[in-house]
Amino acid sequence: MPPPRRTRLAPSPTGALHLGNARTFFINWLLARQNGWEIALRIEDLDGPRIKRGAAEQAVEDLAWLGIDWDEGPVWQSNRMEPYRSAIARLVEIGHVYPCVCTRSEVDRSASAPHAEDGGAVYPGTCRGRYASATAAREATGRAPAMRFAVGDGGAGFDDGFAGRVEMEVAERLGDFVVAKADGTPAYQLAVVVDDAEMGITDVVRGDDLLDSTARQMLLYTALGWGDRIPRFTHLPLVVGADGRRLAKRHGDTRLATYRAAGVGPGAILNRLATWSGMEKIAAATRATDFMGRFDLARLPRGPIVADAAALAELDGGRS
Repeated sequence: MPPPRRTRLAPSPTGALHLGNARTFFINWLLARQNGWEIALRIEDLDGPRIKRGAAEQAVEDLAWLGIDWDEGPVWQSNRMEPYRSAIARLVEIGHVYPCVCTRSEVDRSASAPHAEDGGAVYPGTCRGRYASATAAREATGRAPAMRFAVGDGGAGFDDGFAGRVEMEVAERLGDFVVAKADGTPAYQLAVVVDDAEMGITDVVRGDDLLDSTARQMLLYTALGWGDRIPRFTHLPLVVGADGRRLAKRHGDTRLATYRAAGVGPGAILNRLATWSGMEKIAAATRATDFMGRFDLARLPRGPIVADAAALAELDGGRS
């Protein structure tokens, strides 16, 4: 009997859980529970300077408040440094990464560095082949180097569960990318690949702002010898503000914790998330389980969901 399919809920404590990422977690949870997948909860807490104190614990409370549960975890990335270091060492050993002493501002200023789809500059390859080792780079420049993955020529493609067939020229569109920061902390792309591979994750459901990340992560899976562990990806349209930009603090306070403190019940939040996900409201809803069997990926709106003032004002009706 094959092992069960597995997915993960992976909040990052760089900010509080808000309506936008709560919708993604809700859809992920519904897909899992409707299809018999196991769910792991992973706290992606490696971005040290941006971590907000208490945000991880608050996210766990908010998910539980909505009735979104899990079968394993929470697993904290900050407690898993050894597997990341081993993966980076393996990439160094097989020559897939190289030391880079360029700062972000230097990359951004490079005349030959266009901007990638995710808004970052495409690295122009300044340090590729320049230093024999991280030690040599440090001795030559006095800077602690980051480690970059050397992207080869050619494209990467995959069949997305919602977006369909996705093809991209990785070198041209994304460029060589960081897998370990100058302080030795693993970068997001490396950490999630190691975690998903080791945790047996077969299905990744997340926002479509991470479509580009999928190409990078597929390259890492292959380089690390884990090509047979690449999960199925499903990228969902984001919730955006009236200005078309991803929902954030600039659009007002849409944190679940704020609604909870104001007396808004979980049913009101869930109904708002449901209508943004192609489902009808349930007047008596109080828990995520009330929507079991009702979600259909084919009915999910194809474009971004706009959290306009009228939609957000409806939540005032959920005050207890």
